[in-house]
Amino acid sequence: MDTMTQTEAKRLSPGLLAFYGDSVYEIMVRRYVVSFGDKPSGKLHEESIKYARAGFQAAAYEKILPVLTETEADILRRGRNSTGLTAPKSSNQTEYHKATAVEALFGYLSLTGEEERLRELFSIIISPDDPL
Repeated sequence: MDTMTQTEAKRLSPGLLAFYGDSVYEIMVRRYVVSFGDKPSGKLHEESIKYARAGFQAAAYEKILPVLTETEADILRRGRNSTGLTAPKSSNQTEYHKATAVEALFGYLSLTGEEERLRELFSIIISPDDPL
């Protein structure tokens, strides 16, 4: 798939960006988890869920907010303000909206080919000394 221009990606709905960004974020989490060695798939799943939960992503929102560009902060805000979101029982509305915002930002950055920036933000979200 070709990368989009920032203008093209900004035209996409926050929901669409979050839908795509969820998979981008999930792959980054799985790559991080498997970097610690071979483990049974059940254990890998347990470890990856820790980082994919809305509560963790809401905390990630707060961690990355101070380092975002104006454009990135705008995408994050649009994702947070998305309508039609229903939080799962494992989180509250505020956490879920912030998690959706992070996913929208990851979707936007991936679609625009900003892979290095994705890695930078991911390294802020998940520091190497985070215990699994």
